[in-house]
Amino acid sequence: MSDPKYGEPIEEPTPVETTSVDEAVASAHAGLADAEAASRQAAVDAPATADAESGDTVHAPSSDAVEHEPQAVVAEPTPAESMPAAHTEPVYGSSFADDPVDETYVPGAYSSSTETSVVAEPVVPVVPVVTPAPQPIFVQAPEPPRQRGNRGAAGVIGLLAAVAFGILYLGAALGLQAIRGEVTGANVGTAALAAVQSWWLWVPVVVFFIGFWLLGAVINRGRWGHWVVFGLLVGVVAYVGHLLGQLFQAPFWSLTARQGADLVQGQLLAPLAIVAFVLGRELTIWFGAWVAARGKRVTELNDEAQREYERTLEAGPRLHQS
Repeated sequence: MSDPKYGEPIEEPTPVETTSVDEAVASAHAGLADAEAASRQAAVDAPATADAESGDTVHAPSSDAVEHEPQAVVAEPTPAESMPAAHTEPVYGSSFADDPVDETYVPGAYSSSTETSVVAEPVVPVVPVVTPAPQPIFVQAPEPPRQRGNRGAAGVIGLLAAVAFGILYLGAALGLQAIRGEVTGANVGTAALAAVQSWWLWVPVVVFFIGFWLLGAVINRGRWGHWVVFGLLVGVVAYVGHLLGQLFQAPFWSLTARQGADLVQGQLLAPLAIVAFVLGRELTIWFGAWVAARGKRVTELNDEAQREYERTLEAGPRLHQS
């Protein structure tokens, strides 16, 4: 008996009896396997579309289809073939659960012998480059010049004026005592030493210095004319100093109020009191001229520093590189 050709029905004396759906599916798979084997031998005679039609799902024929249509009789499988297929899982990607499975598939047959492994490159974090913003340049504004004063110079010059006042005041006192015959050439040294150790000499000197320095602090860098006019006040202060010196010489803490008043009244027009007033005024005028001259120089220096400061402001800020 020759092998049946692909697509031709095989007549069997008895119809195929399907006992169950699983047996029918297994029979269909076995028939497809046989048909595929026959198609390899008769590939020239079989059309190319036969393979596509053979892949459809085989359904069990109903009783009506058997009576009216010719049915394809499949060879009855042997007991070994009637066992359900060991591998009945659907092919990957199939839309039907009962699609035929290619039993000739060998795992790894279509894969390359050399297994290519893909190694992921290390991910390098991208750090954004931040351009530093330009830093502001702080330019320190020049400080205004500090105004120089003349009060310190007035105090130093006042000390010299006070020494001169003391010397002249002592000479006037010794001269007046010589006129009265109290001091002679023989005891002039003793009288001078006694005067240096007395209150009546040092109190007017100290009071004169205080008056001179206070006036210099008020006038400061003023002109000489201020010293000429206000030197009269220093003369009055020296006059008051003479009266205080006489009270300290008494001493006033051992006198009664009446005795103290009589002492002051007796010294109001005393020759030495007039000398104190005159010396206080004249020395203030002449030593005040020295203070005024220095004050004029200080004023010029202050004006020059102010002009330099204004020129610096007009020139604007400048950057100096070291």
